[in-house]
This record gives sequence, C-alpha cells and structure tokens, in this order.
Amino acid sequence: MSRLAATYRIRALHADIERVARTVALEQSVEVPMEAVRDAYVADEVVGRVERIAPCGEDVFDVTIGLAEVTTGGDVAQTVNMLFGNSSLHAHVELIDAVFPDSLARRFGGPRFGIAGLRERLGVHDRPLTCAAIKPQGLSSAALAQVCETFARGGIDVIKDDHGLADQSYSPFAERAVACQRAVQRVSRETGRRILYAPSLVGSPKALYERAKIVREEGIGMVLLAPALIGMPVFHELVREHLDVPILAHPAYAGATRVAPPFLLGKLFRMLGADAVIYPSYGGRFAYSEAVCRDLADAMRGPLHDMPAAMPVPAGGMTVERVPELVRFYGRDAMLLIGGSLLVADDVLERTRAFTRAVAQGART
Repeated sequence: MSRLAATYRIRALHADIERVARTVALEQSVEVPMEAVRDAYVADEVVGRVERIAPCGEDVFDVTIGLAEVTTGGDVAQTVNMLFGNSSLHAHVELIDAVFPDSLARRFGGPRFGIAGLRERLGVHDRPLTCAAIKPQGLSSAALAQVCETFARGGIDVIKDDHGLADQSYSPFAERAVACQRAVQRVSRETGRRILYAPSLVGSPKALYERAKIVREEGIGMVLLAPALIGMPVFHELVREHLDVPILAHPAYAGATRVAPPFLLGKLFRMLGADAVIYPSYGGRFAYSEAVCRDLADAMRGPLHDMPAAMPVPAGGMTVERVPELVRFYGRDAMLLIGGSLLVADDVLERTRAFTRAVAQGART
C-alpha cells in the first residue's frame, strides 16, 4: 500500500525514543494502543510504521513514520490531520517534512503558473521580480490606489494589498480592488509595461467566493491569499475552482503551529496551488536564519512531483540598501518584496525607482 513518509523532530531521552516514536506512529494512524488492533488489514496496512530514527542533537531525534495514503481520503484537511493532527498537541513533537506519493500529489495539483508563468505574464525574464505592499491600514480606497499608482510608476512588477486589508469600512474590498486595478491599468497603458495588482482575499468561504468573482469581472491579474488563515482546504478549492490567476501566498498565522517553514510554506503551500510564497527573510524584523531562508527557497524551486517551481518572495523589514546582497543570496528566480522602506521616504516615487534600479543592477552584476 502506498504511504506518505512524514518526518517529525522529537525531543526525548535516548532510552525512550523508540517507545515515543511508536506512540506517535499510533497516534497519527489508528489512535489506539496496538493491543486494541485485532484486524489483520488494519495491523498490516493502516498502522503507522516507524521507518527511521536519526539523532540530530542532544535528546533530539528525527523520526520518519510511514502513514497509509488511503487514510487521507485524498482530501487536503484529512491529509493535514494525518500528518499532524493529535501529535500537534504534544509540545515535544514538530513536523519538519513529508514525502507524498505521486498519486496524492496529483490530487493537490501544485502551481498552475509558477515561476515561468509569472515571468511570462510580466514579460520579465532576466532579473528578480519586484513587489511592494500598499499600506497602512486606515487609508481610504482612493488613498491606497494612489500609493498603488506611485509604486507602478516606480517600476514595481507586482503590487499587493497589505495582508491586513480585508473589507473594512474605510476601504471596502470591492471599492479598493477596482480603484487599485484601474490605477495599475492606467500606468500600464501609459508605459507599455505589464504590472500585476494582487488584492488580499480574506474572510469566510462565502465572502471569498464573492470576492473571487470581482477579481474575474475586473480582470485583476493576481490574488493574495493566506492559506493558514482561511484554511488550507478552502485555499485549495478557491485556487482550483474559483480563480484563474497566479496566487501569491502569505504566511500569516503559519507560525502558530510547530511545522517547519520549509515544509509548510515551501512545499505544502506550493503543492496546494501557490505560484509564489511570501516568507520572512533573514536580517529583517523576523527571526528566520539564512539556512532556513535557503531551505525555503530550495523547497519552492526544487523538484516536486513534476510540479512547476514556485517563486520565493522574501520579505519582512527589507531595505533598498540590502538589495545587492539579497540578489546575490536568492539569485534571479525570486521576487523581492519591500514595503515600509519605500513608504517612509520623503519621495516615495524616487525611492521606489531606486529599488527597481538596484534589482536590475544586481541582476547584471
């Protein structure tokens, strides 16, 4: 029977690790003591198997457990449940990776556009892409559209809503999305340059589907979604059935669980349909290390069941002055996202132009 191979980082004494590993295998498969398993099929095929125990520190082990694919039912929520349902309640267990059978990966689908599709839509093939976020919250739709237009005139490729923008009274979704899309279209017509605006869709499933309809009707070219906020099953269904544009995934709430970022943001979000994924870059206002950021980028761009590569979008307190370093670190196939460092400038337009010039120069050198 086909199995998922889930790897957990477990804190336990060396003398206890085999028992703890077997306990996790049972918890994530049949959720009963082995003595309660009397059916031969369940015992042979459904019970989780401890496949590997590897020390990775003092009283810390990486444990790989084989979980029967049939227990997932081919469903996103149930797959996450089988990977890290009850065991997520144990403080000593962290999910760090999972390898999926091809049959299950095909059910999820992966990115529809990926790096190549994004580049094709923007007509940019020789440098990292640029991204900026319109903010702060509290501005009117008209004021946010003006910020959007300034970024567009400064040469930004993808202009996204701040993820905190939803359907607030000061900037209702429909009003804001239309105003920002028209601002981008106006600049695009004047300059001949392709620009994508990505409004943030947040809310209940009903609200999300209604806003997806606005995206289609207005010809909006990209969408920002936070899979951990709206729920990964809803994210997957929204991408597959209600949207036909590239998806920019946001990491909001993804840090609320003990799941390794390279797996959650880099691999799982990609498998569920994210074409580009935002994550906190090293050296900013978050605590991700260079090693984690490298692993994230590798997970998005590396081989994964013949799925298109997703675009890494490092963000989080980055500055224009660090662009050369970031281009060297992430390479050409990345989208650099800067927000506050542009908006604090006295001349936001010129600061934005300095950002896009620095990216182009970094790619050349």
